[in-house]
Amino acid sequence: MYRPGAATTNRGGLPTDSGDSIVTLDQVPCWSDSEYRYLYENEDPASPNSYFPDPLATSSEGGSSGNGMLSRFPLDHEINSKVYLWRGNPWNLEVDAVVNSTNENLDEAHSSPGLHAAAGPGLAEECATLGGCRTGMAKVTRAYDLPARRVIHTVGPKYAVKYHTAAENALSHCYRSCLELLIENEMQSIAIGCIYTETKNYPREPAAHVAIRTVRRFIEKQKDKIHAVVFCTTTTSDTEIYKRLLPLYFPRDKQEEEIAILKLPADVGDENGETVIDERKIRIKPLPNLKKNGPRIAQISTELPMSSMALTRTNSSYLDSYLDPAFMSLIKDPDVKRKEQWEKSAEARSGWNFAKMLGYGDLGGPPLSAAEEYSLHSRYLAKANSLNLSEIAEMRIVYRGGVDSEGRPVMVVVGAHFLLRCLDLERFVLHVVKEFEPLIQKSYSIVYFHSAASLHTQPDLGWMKRLEQILGRKHQRNLHAIYVLHPTFGLKSAIFAMQLFVDNLVWKKVVYVDRLLQLFRYVPREQLTIPDFVFQHDLEVNGEKGVIVDPRTKYVYQRPQ
Repeated sequence: MYRPGAATTNRGGLPTDSGDSIVTLDQVPCWSDSEYRYLYENEDPASPNSYFPDPLATSSEGGSSGNGMLSRFPLDHEINSKVYLWRGNPWNLEVDAVVNSTNENLDEAHSSPGLHAAAGPGLAEECATLGGCRTGMAKVTRAYDLPARRVIHTVGPKYAVKYHTAAENALSHCYRSCLELLIENEMQSIAIGCIYTETKNYPREPAAHVAIRTVRRFIEKQKDKIHAVVFCTTTTSDTEIYKRLLPLYFPRDKQEEEIAILKLPADVGDENGETVIDERKIRIKPLPNLKKNGPRIAQISTELPMSSMALTRTNSSYLDSYLDPAFMSLIKDPDVKRKEQWEKSAEARSGWNFAKMLGYGDLGGPPLSAAEEYSLHSRYLAKANSLNLSEIAEMRIVYRGGVDSEGRPVMVVVGAHFLLRCLDLERFVLHVVKEFEPLIQKSYSIVYFHSAASLHTQPDLGWMKRLEQILGRKHQRNLHAIYVLHPTFGLKSAIFAMQLFVDNLVWKKVVYVDRLLQLFRYVPREQLTIPDFVFQHDLEVNGEKGVIVDPRTKYVYQRPQ
């Protein structure tokens, strides 16, 4: 794989017209032969749940292969022998095809820097005859002055948080389309640069996950037709990202395979590497009672005379037993729905509001249907994306963390910041909706720092219920856990009330954590940005059981006993 200085060393190849040396494939170290190993010396694959097992994880979740969990990307030496990592421009490699990341017009100005200069003017002339290319697709041309045989052009997606899943799948399709064209043109080796670009705002590490897992899934299906796939990087940051992520998808030994089980993201896509959204799956089910009542249909259609068939068609009540009630509920009379809403509102206003009597706030109002919650969430998201909420973001009340020990993304909430600083609750809700949107599409966790927040006024449960409705049911379903650090008796009482009056599905996922070292079993230290006062509060509360923090590096040491 990559070795230091590989991009600058003269490998003895013939020079191209641009002055760069041609590098043959046998001069690039294979991934399986790489001397480089990503070091996890401070991490024990079995340690994340050794002392504090996740109470929300079932026996099939988490753990290493020793606990029976199967690797999603098992060790395969044959696949590893087909993968390479090269620090340099792909068009200097003597392979069958190189990939050009471009725009929909296949313009020279928006192509991979330096490609057209190395290939000569003929490449731009042929691109002009192709009629453009759609995002996620690919087209092939001759390579002209390049050492490769062909150039495969593909168009990467623009990235926006709102359309994270769509961008992820479009990027996956870019890599798969390039590999499919490789096989269609009877070629076996390909050099692929980073298709995602800075101009399209795609985050580099998530994009690298998509690239590597898509290539892995494709090679698994086409082992006999693919000879070599070379990942090409041109920057130090991209090289480091690939060196760190390749062992997760292409483990070279059992130790890397076991580490990958713990380090891989929770969602690694389907059999093609694409993200699957359960809500969008097409479900085909047989008609209810079809087997039981099937002969009845045949009997009616064969035994009734023609004069009676018209009456049968007019009186179709016998078909009611065959109609799915879930489908029929979608076409309910609007007047009936409106009347039901009025009745729910009247019942909520007239009933006893026990939560308000106990001082937890007004929880009145009817529950929202799934369609109403979706509409509410969409309106808030659209408004949040249209506003500049930078002053709320600077308060650092809610911000993105890294991933937990199972690879789920983490959202961090600092209670003291919210209680002290947040004044405009409506703008804060808009900020929360905007920040949570990319996370709630799949499984994620929340870390809540309650440190030094116990003496301040808590938000009432009515406001919390409204926030739950705005975030919607996808948030409820995909939330894995809420890790609450330094809980107080008052906070535990409030959470118990939320379980009773607001949402038992969400708030039963709360995991109380009394000290930082315990939290780091669920979420590694390097995945969190922790305010300084949290460390100080932990030391004050836990005393000898607390931690020692290096003020310069913020490294956490366990206090000697």
